[in-house]
Amino acid sequence: MNKNIILNHQEIEHKIKRIAYQIHETFIDEEEIVIAGIANNGFILAEKISLVLKSISNLKISLCEVSMNKQNPFAMITTSIHKEDYSNKGLILVDDVLNSGTTLVYGVKHFLEVPLKKFKTVVLIDRNHKKFPVKADFKGISLSTSSKEHVQVVFEENNNHAYLN
Repeated sequence: MNKNIILNHQEIEHKIKRIAYQIHETFIDEEEIVIAGIANNGFILAEKISLVLKSISNLKISLCEVSMNKQNPFAMITTSIHKEDYSNKGLILVDDVLNSGTTLVYGVKHFLEVPLKKFKTVVLIDRNHKKFPVKADFKGISLSTSSKEHVQVVFEENNNHAYLN
């Protein structure tokens, strides 16, 4: 299989930093926010954004891991923190790649079961192939691809990269 590198390590780090600054500007009036990453790569990205945010702001940041069955989004969605811990707070839902929008829209639906002050979404790569009317408020890059192509983000120490195959 042919791998075409979309983003290298330095580019991903730069995009994470920019997204963190955008989040900081958006939530400047808040004291506390919750960054909820969709399990695996979304959560890793959420952790990386959180580290940058902690270095540039005084926001109290709670990390939350969102577990869901991506093949069956109707199945139960669970979070690593209780609903009371994100109720009436600003929340950012994070995933690595926005493909069809299925994962993100069901993740959004889950968090809308409680009142939130503000709700934003983040993806590193937006593929522009949505089945659902969902958008990323903050994104690293937008990428027009064919539906047969696959985008993969790899988080490795000093070798983060994203590729298309």
